[in-house]
Amino acid sequence: MTDQVDDVIGVGAELGVVVAFGRLIKPHVLDVLPMVNVHFSLLPRWRGAAPVERAILAGDDETGVCLMTLEEGLDTGPVHGCVRLEIGRDETADELRHRLVDAGVELLVTQLREGLADPVPQEGEPTYAAKIEPDELRLDWTRPAIELERVVRVGGAWTTVNGRRLKVQRACAHQITGEGIFVETGDGPIELLEVQPEGKPVMAAAAWARGARWQPGQPFGT
Repeated sequence: MTDQVDDVIGVGAELGVVVAFGRLIKPHVLDVLPMVNVHFSLLPRWRGAAPVERAILAGDDETGVCLMTLEEGLDTGPVHGCVRLEIGRDETADELRHRLVDAGVELLVTQLREGLADPVPQEGEPTYAAKIEPDELRLDWTRPAIELERVVRVGGAWTTVNGRRLKVQRACAHQITGEGIFVETGDGPIELLEVQPEGKPVMAAAAWARGARWQPGQPFGT
C-alpha cells in the first residue's frame, strides 16, 4: 500500500507546512515538495514528540516556536526563525500549547508573507522529547513536591486511594492557598486543589475529601 504522504507528490504545491505530524517524511517526497515544520520548542532543545510536556517536566523557564526546514532526521533541519515565550509558573501544558499555537501561526504567516528568512543551522546540545508514557503520569509521592506539581501541570496525572484511581487536575507546591488538601511528598507537602474520582466530574479536592471521608495524613498511592 502506497504511503499516504506520497499523495502530495504531483499536486503542484510549492511548499508544504507540517505541524505536529508525528512521522518522518522520506527524502523522495521532500525532493519534490520542500516543507517547513512549526515546532513547539527552541531547537535543538526538545526535538521530538512531546516538547511542551518535556519542557514543563524539566522545569524550563522558557520555550518557544521554531519554523524549520524539514529534513529526514527528527527535527534536525535549519531554522528560519523562532519566537521565545516564558513558561508561566502555574501554566499547564494545554494553556502553554494554546499560546504556542498563536505564536506559531503568527510566525508562519509573517515568514510566508515576507518570504522565508535564510535558514541557519541549529546550535547547542540537542535534547529529545520522547512521548509521555502513562506510567510517567502516575504520582510517586516519594518524589519532591515541585516535580509532582509539574506532572500535574502536564495533564493526566493520577494516583490511587483505597485502590480507586483518582486524577489530580490541579495542585500547588510553591504557595499555600488554603483551599485544598495537603499530601506529604518526598520533601514536604503539596496542596491538591482539583481532583476527579473515577466516573465523576472534576471537583474541588476539599469537597472530594469530605465525600470520601479522607483524613489528613491518610496516604495516597494505596
